[in-house]
Amino acid sequence: MTLSDLNKPAELTVWPGHAPAHVADARSFSTLRAALVAAAEAIDMEGAKPWIITEAGDILAPNWIRANIGTSRLQ
Repeated sequence: MTLSDLNKPAELTVWPGHAPAHVADARSFSTLRAALVAAAEAIDMEGAKPWIITEAGDILAPNWIRANIGTSRLQ
């Protein structure tokens, strides 16, 4: 993933934080930046497990998202 990927479309799927999870919320975003913001909000407010798929096909898992949201390298 490169910094230019932050301005490309991405798909966000949010799985509920409680088990068992049978239904996920999937949304498209015009930028990966926007998807990361929504993923961070879902983690903070719901304890959810967000997964992001970038336009390039990279899959960002919940632990990657938690470790990288708010870091200067994503700005």
